[in-house]
Amino acid sequence: MEKIRISKEEVAHVAHLARLEFGAEEMEKFTSQLNDILLYMDKLGEVDTAGVEPVTHAIARKNAFREDAVGASLPPEVSLANAPEARGGCFQVPKVIE
Repeated sequence: MEKIRISKEEVAHVAHLARLEFGAEEMEKFTSQLNDILLYMDKLGEVDTAGVEPVTHAIARKNAFREDAVGASLPPEVSLANAPEARGGCFQVPKVIE
């Protein structure tokens, strides 16, 4: 016998709150899928997690940022050397907004 955690009426109510409309076939499919998800969550709730430290990620994460340090930059003449057009020490680009 299959356990039921969520009814079609509850799925219809949530769909109404989200301003979604489903046909009968879709409603049946979503009810079944949501029921499976909720039953799986019940299984996870049965697991003994005493002594397990909570985590935010499944793997260890480190800060990927580097230290902000000032470094040498290209002189304007070198950075503009291959520019199709330059004016006043800046790249000149076509106007895109009229």
